[in-house]
Amino acid sequence: MAGLFLFLPLLGRVQFDQLVSKADYPGSKMIPATSALLSLLALKLLNKERRSHINDFNFDEAIGLFAGLNIPPKKSYATAYSYGTVRDQQQKLLSGWVSALAPLLFPQAKGFALDFHPIPFRGDPTGLEQHYLPKRGKADTSVLSFFAQEQESRVLCYVNANLTRRDQAGETMHFVEFWYAITGRDPEWLYFDSKVTRYEELSKLSQRGIWFITIRRRGAAILRRLQSLPAGQWQQAVIDTAQRRHQRLRYVDETVKLPAYDGEIRQVAVTGLGREQPTLFLSNNVKESARSLIIRYAGRNRVEDALGSSVNFFHLDCLASEVRLNVDLDTTLTVLANGCYRWLAKQLRGFETAAPKQLFRKFVETSGTIEIERDRIVVRFDKRSHNPILREAALDQSNQKIPWLQNLFAVFQYP
Repeated sequence: MAGLFLFLPLLGRVQFDQLVSKADYPGSKMIPATSALLSLLALKLLNKERRSHINDFNFDEAIGLFAGLNIPPKKSYATAYSYGTVRDQQQKLLSGWVSALAPLLFPQAKGFALDFHPIPFRGDPTGLEQHYLPKRGKADTSVLSFFAQEQESRVLCYVNANLTRRDQAGETMHFVEFWYAITGRDPEWLYFDSKVTRYEELSKLSQRGIWFITIRRRGAAILRRLQSLPAGQWQQAVIDTAQRRHQRLRYVDETVKLPAYDGEIRQVAVTGLGREQPTLFLSNNVKESARSLIIRYAGRNRVEDALGSSVNFFHLDCLASEVRLNVDLDTTLTVLANGCYRWLAKQLRGFETAAPKQLFRKFVETSGTIEIERDRIVVRFDKRSHNPILREAALDQSNQKIPWLQNLFAVFQYP
């Protein structure tokens, strides 16, 4: 798995060892905290379903070297490590990671898509709450997690799995405070569905000057009123979709009163989006056209795509723990792995929007040999058809030193 070393220049550039040190993660003389987290992160980057699968690499010296060890730790250590962490450590690691990654991938971040994801628990009945699981079509025992994704770069930049149902409504403001603490400013736009927060939380967003677009649940009385409107009150618009197709919509743009929301709010009722009943968009922005609001919210599908990749490639739903803090560390590592793959995609010409699974198959899942020289680590990749793209990207040209590897820098060579 020489392809794992493709991520070393990024991890060295963001000073991953310092991020871990500032977050105060536990470690030992034999396995320092940086090595422990890199061992777990490597499993995410290498498409391993469970931490117990670290046994597949028991004698892989290269993967051990990636983490600053001789060989990876055993599965008992990898499984038990997360039980020694707390939410405050995950929060500090995320803050440092996003602060370092933002200038590289989303320096002008303005819009964020927010969503919840229930991680199902498989085991005996526990004290965990039940949440609706779309794949099962019913509510079942699960750990609720919350993700935020930067809209343009599609980089996951926040997660919290240490949640209960009581905390759910306030998580939007927690993300706002998280982003403000990092950048000194609030997000400009937020996109989320009706289940993310309550109307009183929407008032708090408006008071802070944050634009948002969300979906309102369709009540029977609302639908009856819309059906009784004269045809002349409905306006028409055309939006572009994939494959250069055009979708014709009809909409009603009005202001309404909501319970627990201060003042009036803009509501855009839209038909033609593939639903039998109109879709109700709510926004506190009155300057954008209705068509622009619809297009903006359509970009929110990217967070659902990212969560789909997290489930299918980073194996987010394969966790088996009933301890939320254990799940919280794994979801944090998922955010880090997502950032690593989005950075790699940006460096490879023609693969800027490629999914992690595609990048793994074509580039990361590459064997090779690694030699440690006096002042550098030489990674010689085996012959593969996509090596010219890696050579063109010149990922190793920054001469970035790797602190946990005795300040050596990595050099990539291709046959």
